[in-house]
Amino acid sequence: MKTPSEKLKQKIAEGKLGGGEKRIDAQHKKGKLTARERVHLLMDPGSFEEIGALVIHRTKEFGMEDQKFYGDGVITGYGTVNGRLVYVFAQDFTVFGGALSETHAEKICRIMDMAMKTGAPMVGLNDSGGARIQEGVRSLGGYADIFFRNVQSSGVIPQISAIMGPCAGGAVYSPAMTDFTIMVENTSYMFVTGPNVVKTVTNEEVSFEELGGASTHSTKSGVTHLTAANDMECINEVKKLLSYMPQN
Repeated sequence: MKTPSEKLKQKIAEGKLGGGEKRIDAQHKKGKLTARERVHLLMDPGSFEEIGALVIHRTKEFGMEDQKFYGDGVITGYGTVNGRLVYVFAQDFTVFGGALSETHAEKICRIMDMAMKTGAPMVGLNDSGGARIQEGVRSLGGYADIFFRNVQSSGVIPQISAIMGPCAGGAVYSPAMTDFTIMVENTSYMFVTGPNVVKTVTNEEVSFEELGGASTHSTKSGVTHLTAANDMECINEVKKLLSYMPQN
């Protein structure tokens, strides 16, 4: 029989695997890093303190009670970047496609509140398909809470968003309200709804890249300020941006 300490260590180890080895491999095959790899690349070695590592969702409808992952699709915490305190969240695409649930949103809101309270920059590493449809209005309410904090933080602390995957809906409304947005070329997209919805509603055929790719948003819409060739370059751009900014 396992001791409470052994059970805790097992849960933490499970949480670090996100959606499992197969989904991690799929993420790597697309040329993308996992959420945890991105966080460790951003933060100074050994400085990251995770918050809410064992949080799970509360949904029971649509078979969700059988699909629970520790951390619920987002890594949140704080640490130092080049010696300076920074708060961060990184959405995990291997868990429900990084979709935002009620508890997922609560984790992000908590870290945003802490950043405001301590007067430190907030960095969001976004890789999310938007609201978790199984939770309906509860997940949409979570986005409302995040948007409110984006507005409250504006002009008070630096807010930087990195778009590191195919992001849709609320997952791009929030980054668009932050101070700086960086997109990864060829693997990240920002759109309210995808090409299939556009085809259904307007009968217009448009590619992912044309609708919301890095080139579209950096040369036409102006939604993104910088682009990066890959995840590692994107994280380095975030670090460079932080070096130009005051803490608050």
